[in-house]
Amino acid sequence: MLSPTLTEGLERYEIGPKLRGLRIKKKMGLVQLGKHTGLSAALLSKVERGKLFPTLPTLLRISLVFGVGLEYFFTDAREKPVVAVVRKADRVRFPEHPDGAPSSFSFECLDYPAPERKMSAYYVEFEPVQEGQIPQHAHPGAEVIYVLRGRVAINHEGEDHELAEGDSMYFDATRPHGYRRLGDLPCAAIVVTTGVGQ
Repeated sequence: MLSPTLTEGLERYEIGPKLRGLRIKKKMGLVQLGKHTGLSAALLSKVERGKLFPTLPTLLRISLVFGVGLEYFFTDAREKPVVAVVRKADRVRFPEHPDGAPSSFSFECLDYPAPERKMSAYYVEFEPVQEGQIPQHAHPGAEVIYVLRGRVAINHEGEDHELAEGDSMYFDATRPHGYRRLGDLPCAAIVVTTGVGQ
């Protein structure tokens, strides 16, 4: 049981409302967030309502899902950094589907320490999938992809667009889209999105 002084000090950071704000922006339910973090929806609900203060490891698991650093929860809005450096060794890789379902790509967030960012950038490596099994998804905003190596097909609203090393593509991300690696060689790209995760 925390003392009133500690409780008051932690409440000042508004961890629960910040978590709820991130979840709402991602249009993610508590159960879905629980699947991504391995935490129960009940525990996450208590955190959001200020009934429970999470441990740092728990908060870190949550922050990785939303692509933010721990400091997001402890930094005053007026003190947020303008510059954020991410070292290669500090990045964490996530599969497209954390529940073990087949994934067409895995990704690493390139800008997670910067809170309230206007875009999100990712390093993405594409996995081989069969042509008829390309998972489709959609999200708010727009997306730009720049192919670093290999070849990838972007299926946007049922139409394939083949990109090779050095090619790029901009598209409306609110429409269904998916990715498929072409050929046997490794394929990687930089993907930048707006309107999601900010």
